[in-house]
Amino acid sequence: MKESTRVLLSLFIAGALGLALAAIGNASLIRAADAIAPIGTLWVNAIRMTVIPLVVSLLITGVASAADVKAVGRLGARTLLTFILLIIGTAIVIMPMAPALFALLPANTGVPLPPGAAEAAAQLSGDQQQTFAAWVTSLIPPNPIAAAATGAMVPLILFTLLLALAIARTSPESRATLTGFFRSLGEAMLLLVRWVVLAAPIGIFALVLPLAVHAGGMLAGAIGFYILAYSLGSILVTLLLYPTVAVAARIPMREFAKAVLPAQLIAFSSSSSIASLPALVEGAEQSLRIRPRVTGFVLPLAVSIFKIAGPVSWTMGALFAGWFYGVPIGPRSLATIAVAAVFLSFAAPGVPRGAFIMLTPLFLAIGLPAEGVGLLIAVDAIPDVFSTVLNVTGHMSATAIIGRNDRD
Repeated sequence: MKESTRVLLSLFIAGALGLALAAIGNASLIRAADAIAPIGTLWVNAIRMTVIPLVVSLLITGVASAADVKAVGRLGARTLLTFILLIIGTAIVIMPMAPALFALLPANTGVPLPPGAAEAAAQLSGDQQQTFAAWVTSLIPPNPIAAAATGAMVPLILFTLLLALAIARTSPESRATLTGFFRSLGEAMLLLVRWVVLAAPIGIFALVLPLAVHAGGMLAGAIGFYILAYSLGSILVTLLLYPTVAVAARIPMREFAKAVLPAQLIAFSSSSSIASLPALVEGAEQSLRIRPRVTGFVLPLAVSIFKIAGPVSWTMGALFAGWFYGVPIGPRSLATIAVAAVFLSFAAPGVPRGAFIMLTPLFLAIGLPAEGVGLLIAVDAIPDVFSTVLNVTGHMSATAIIGRNDRD
């Protein structure tokens, strides 16, 4: 049985068993399902432990190996332009669809706040010192080692880019030594990931079963409608990326689907695009045959700043919060959300719930209470799975489009 087939089978069994346990409602069985969750966390941590050295090695190898530093600048410009165009395309698709979906909901007649919403809003209000100015000043890390240790990806990426450019300007002997070291480090990290992926069916089962058990009780009423609408929106945009890549990158949809599937499965089970980076690199280089100088630059940058799911999550979230609090979201408010999703998604702070921190002032600007962000956090577990898959598919799509002329 192929590795992807085993993973899909594990995913299906865990989801079906979890929903069955939720329907039964036996407390002992639910506790047993929760007890295996640490196994899944260990599996995700095993992948994540390779990410920082892999990101650093890929960027340095890709940038420092370039014969022309100006070529790196051109690649960076094409990368940012591709990110922006894909996000704009997502906003164009989702903006007409989302209001039509939420028009099917009857007016709110007293749906209570879900558990954890008030606490999430209170915690978020304590994070408001993370302003845009503070985020800008954090981009250059005073201690790159500390940035790596805390997972501050954007400052780490900027430091690594500067280091790679400096290596590219050193003597040929020094450049060859350093790029050879980082190339070997990247290959070792990818080999380590292949070993971890062998345990994917077990890890994914342990992650998905508890999620499915607790999801069963949420898929009812207005919250279930929001989860369904958000998930369908993410799935729709994900599916549209396949023909987009076929046209823009001249890669057959079947070939692209095969390349991105392993990363999508990791994203679905772990809700982490960072954890999907090794699978993205392997899929892009091995299946799509994109040169390492492109994957080594685009993919680390993409998992750090490119969130194609932003227009979906912000639009659906604003419409659901507007329905919940009885605040109409008109065309002007939707346009504000679209512009914010295109540009502010790149500026989301690298802290827990950073995207929600950026969403709070947007809610206030369109007349929604800030407590609505706490409402979205409380019901975010299931939609976040689908938005992560969308983000990962967007990362691979951008890499394929940028590297269409750099394939072996």
